[in-house]
Amino acid sequence: MTGFAELIWLDLECANPTVLAEFYHQLLGWEVTDSQDDYALVSGAGMRIRFGRVAGYLAPDWPDSDAPKRYHLDLRVDDVAKAVERCLTLGAGKPQFQPGGALWTVLTDPAGHPFCLCPA
Repeated sequence: MTGFAELIWLDLECANPTVLAEFYHQLLGWEVTDSQDDYALVSGAGMRIRFGRVAGYLAPDWPDSDAPKRYHLDLRVDDVAKAVERCLTLGAGKPQFQPGGALWTVLTDPAGHPFCLCPA
């Protein structure tokens, strides 16, 4: 089966992206390839992790399964509108709040986990 999306990176939400990027740079040996106030990125081993600032961030409380887990996948697609329709057909949801405008579309998987469809 051929998919229709490409994983861009895993996006971990946090209070301080530059601190997390430096931590994972030291831990994994991956290069910090971008670092801004609102996001930072480490790259290595054919993968990237993006750290995005979230206002009022609350960390998960392990092992409390009621605490929110703060991550989402960013997926690159050739045609966002067609990919949205296909995902909805597969059981995805589309939240009313769409912070990306034309830059990306937020959907939720059948279990409610958010993911973003980004134009190629």
